[in-house]
Amino acid sequence: MCNLYALMKARAEVAALARAMSDLNNNQPPMPGIYPDYAAPIITRGQEGQRIMRDARWGMPSSKQALFEAATERADKLRAKGTEFDFDELLKMEPDKGTTNVRNTVSQKTGRINTHWAPWLGAGNRCLVPFTSFAEPDQDHERTRKNIWFALDDSRPIAFFAGIWTPHACVRMKSKGWEEIVAYGFLTTESAEPVKTYHAKAMPVILTEPEEWDLWMSDAPWTEVAQLQRPLPDRLKVVATGGKSDDVVPA
Repeated sequence: MCNLYALMKARAEVAALARAMSDLNNNQPPMPGIYPDYAAPIITRGQEGQRIMRDARWGMPSSKQALFEAATERADKLRAKGTEFDFDELLKMEPDKGTTNVRNTVSQKTGRINTHWAPWLGAGNRCLVPFTSFAEPDQDHERTRKNIWFALDDSRPIAFFAGIWTPHACVRMKSKGWEEIVAYGFLTTESAEPVKTYHAKAMPVILTEPEEWDLWMSDAPWTEVAQLQRPLPDRLKVVATGGKSDDVVPA
């Protein structure tokens, strides 16, 4: 599961590469470490089909079932203490930390599009998530769990994760309460080398070619776009080991 990446290129350069017609933020320093629930830039489609660069918070809505189960567990503890509560309010205020990685877009049981992800796999909710490097913990090589940083090469050129996004209202943290946010996440798939050596379970879906970016952002139905949810073999390189950020400024 990828829960850390970096974007060290200027927003203007990212927007130009993705052919975004406007940027709703413009100002942003380099981001050597992007973590879950951080705000980071994504490329979305506007109403007229033009591409827009905007900020969103990393973590798509969690499943209703997961939130219901968590709220039920919380309710059981309150009952044990004799505390009165309104379950509907308890469920509404159950913290939704978000789902950063989207793996099972198709149900293994039915072979159909996963009902939880289905609302956001259409053209209007697909997005490009720019990055210059990303980290996976070493779970399978030396098993140190140190971060292994990957990029297309040492110069860390811009690439894009295949992402989805949506407006969302939820409680991320109890201390902040109810919030209306724009949420995003990106797809993962089977690992390919060199990621597989260190993290065999999964890797992000990475789009490196303009034709892939165009297909992902097109009106094409999911049946056509689904082909992009595949590993990227032998294109990545280990560029750093350890650390909670990748501070290298690309040339």
